[in-house]
Amino acid sequence: MPRFRSLLTGLAVAFGSALISLTHADAGVSFDRAKALEASQASLGNIIGSYRFTDTRNQPVTLEEYMDKPLVISLVYTGCADICPMVSEALADAVSVARDALGADSFQIVTIGFDARNDSPNRMRSYAASHGINVKGWHFLSADAASIDALSRDLGFSFNPSPQGFDHLSQTTVIDTDGKVYRHIYGADFKPPLLVEPLKQLTYGGRIEMTSIEGLINRVRLFCTLYDPASGKYKFDYSIFIATALGALSLGGVAVVLVRSWLAHRRSTRHA
Repeated sequence: MPRFRSLLTGLAVAFGSALISLTHADAGVSFDRAKALEASQASLGNIIGSYRFTDTRNQPVTLEEYMDKPLVISLVYTGCADICPMVSEALADAVSVARDALGADSFQIVTIGFDARNDSPNRMRSYAASHGINVKGWHFLSADAASIDALSRDLGFSFNPSPQGFDHLSQTTVIDTDGKVYRHIYGADFKPPLLVEPLKQLTYGGRIEMTSIEGLINRVRLFCTLYDPASGKYKFDYSIFIATALGALSLGGVAVVLVRSWLAHRRSTRHA
């Protein structure tokens, strides 16, 4: 009899373990990372819709209010203990480099809590404070589930509940001033140029007329401001101007030699 009880106990433990494993496996299988990435890439060029959010002062806002400049959108959930904080801290480093290279007011950032049930304005404010983020032009927003779902579709951002919280892509998105999805940056610990380069293209490229002084200056900034991995900052590359000046001097020297040879030949022809 004791052996029978022991057998039943063992079977119950094994069944319970299998049930837990199956539950976890189902939750894991439900999030297909390849499909999530495919959906994310398919969203490039989407125009994001007009949805209402609440900032950390409990004031209603819309994303359009931030789109007079390029806009960076990061989606996190405040209950995340590892990946979301890493994304926010990597983004903070990249924002610092970008602001130094492009100007303090060159773009705006919003971090949105996608766990609509729990990511209240208070939780978003605490999340920003706990990660030391207090940057001008960086806003932490909350929204209802319908707005989060609609924005996620526009951005191609996938997330599913899991036993640990949520499975989701680590995705940071750059939006242009027309509200169009311009670029996604993936990973929890990305390097600053992945964010700075698309912002530089939107800030200095495209829309500025080449016939204006401002346009010419911005074109020079676009091509001559380069990332220095040693310092972790962008710097102006003077080598292009030095190479251009040396090239011009060389051509001038060749021209002088040719002219002097032609004049000498002409004088000798007259005296002959």
